[in-house]
Amino acid sequence: MKVGIITLGCDKNTVDSERYLAQLSDFSAEYTSELSDADVILVNTCGFIDAAKKESIDAMIEAARFKTDGRCQAVVAVGCMIERHKQELLEALPEVDLFLGSSEMQRLVPELTERGLLGEMSEDLHPGVRLYTGELPHVRYMKISEGCDHGCAFCAIPLMRGKHRSFALDEVVREAQLLELQGARELNLVAQDLAHYGRDRRDGNKLPELLEALVAETSVPWIRMLYLYSAGITDRLLDVVAREQRVLPYLDMPIQHGSDPVLARMRRPERKRTIRERVQKFRDAVPNVAIRTTCIVGFPGETEEQFEELLEFLEEIQFERVGAFTYSPQEGTRAAEYADDVHEAVKRERLERLTELQRSITAERYESRLGRTALALVDRTNPENGTSQARLPWQADDIDGVTQIDESLPPGTMAEVAVEEVVDDYDFQASLIRVTLPIGAPTRSKASRQLPISQVTIGSYGR
Repeated sequence: MKVGIITLGCDKNTVDSERYLAQLSDFSAEYTSELSDADVILVNTCGFIDAAKKESIDAMIEAARFKTDGRCQAVVAVGCMIERHKQELLEALPEVDLFLGSSEMQRLVPELTERGLLGEMSEDLHPGVRLYTGELPHVRYMKISEGCDHGCAFCAIPLMRGKHRSFALDEVVREAQLLELQGARELNLVAQDLAHYGRDRRDGNKLPELLEALVAETSVPWIRMLYLYSAGITDRLLDVVAREQRVLPYLDMPIQHGSDPVLARMRRPERKRTIRERVQKFRDAVPNVAIRTTCIVGFPGETEEQFEELLEFLEEIQFERVGAFTYSPQEGTRAAEYADDVHEAVKRERLERLTELQRSITAERYESRLGRTALALVDRTNPENGTSQARLPWQADDIDGVTQIDESLPPGTMAEVAVEEVVDDYDFQASLIRVTLPIGAPTRSKASRQLPISQVTIGSYGR
C-alpha cells in the first residue's frame, strides 16, 4: 500500500505526520509524494483560525478527487480540526472515509487494517519514531510537549490538544539523537509554550535542563527555540542561552497585543511592562539575540486608540520579525462569547498598517547586522549560477527570509560568511569566508546514551 499525506498548520503537525507515517511503514505502507499514486491519503488538518479551517476542508475535498482521478481507496482526515468539528464534518464531507481527532490516533492502524489496506506488521520495525518526507533533511522539528494550560480567550488549542503534558527528558534526547543520525543539523524545538516544559513532571527537569541535555548528548550544531511565552524567560534560561553557542540566540515570543486592556480581554498572562522588561533582559544577556513575535488585530473591543498603542509598542520594542493575523471567533472559546464588533474591512486595514510598519522595522534591524561575519546553514544549492540559499542564526526555516551565498555548496553545509546586503527587506546577500562543517562530516564519535530499538507508538508522547 502507498500512502500520501497533506500536512497543514503548524510545525507541531509536521512532527505528528512524520510519526503517523513511521507507524504505517511498520505495516508495509510505502510513502509517496504523488497523491495520484496513493492508495490512502492522510490529511492532517489545522483548526486554529477560520482561514486554516477552510484550507483543511479544501484539502480534504482535493484528496477525495483522487478516488476517481487516481488510485485512492480511502481518505483519512486527522488532527486538530477533526478533534473539534468531527460531527459536522461527518455530515458535510461524506467523501472522506475516516475522521480521527488528535486524541484518537491509536485507531489509525486498526481502522486501516479492518479495511484491508494494511499488510502484516514488519519483522524489521522502522528504526525511529518518525519518517521524514520533506525537502530539507538537515532541518528537523522536535515536539517536547503536548497540549496547553494557558487560558487565552481567543485560542481553541486546549480544546483540541488537551492539557499540557511534557515528554520525558530521556525520550526527547533519544529522539534528538535519532534525528541527528538521520542528518539533522538544525533542531527546532516546538510546543504550545516551551517554557512550560517539565512543570508537570516534578523531576527537576525544565527547559534549561533539557537544552543542556541536548547540548551534552548530541552534536547537532543548531538548536532553536520556537514559541516561548515571555513569562518563561528566567535567569536560568538566559544563562544557558548565553553560555551554549549551539543554542541559537533566537526567540519566538508571542505577545499578541501591546495594549493592556486588550491583553486583559485576551486573558494573556503578560502586560506591556512585563513584556518590555523581559525583552530587555534577554537582549542584555544575549546581545545578538533575534526576537520574533505574533500579534492579533481586530480582537473584540479593540479601538483605534488601542490599535495605535500596539503600533507604538512595536516601534518601541523593535522586534526583528512579527507574524500578524486578523481575529476570527472560534467556537467554544471565551472570546466567541464577545461581540465580534470590529468590521472585517477595519481588521484588514489594520493588518496592512501593522505589516507595513513592521516591514520598515525589520529592514532597519537587518541593516544593523551588515558588515558582520556569521555562521550560515545551506538549505539549497544553485549550481547553474554558482550560488547557494542559506539561513543565518536569526532566520528560522520558512518564516524569516533567506540568505544568498556567492558559492554553490551542498545542502546541510555550514559555513562562515560575511553579511553584506539586505535584499527586499527580509533577505540577505553574503559572501563565503570558509566552510566550517562540510556535508557528511562526522560530528560525533558516539552517542553517550543508548538509542531506542523499538518503535514508539502513535499513542505515545502524551496522546
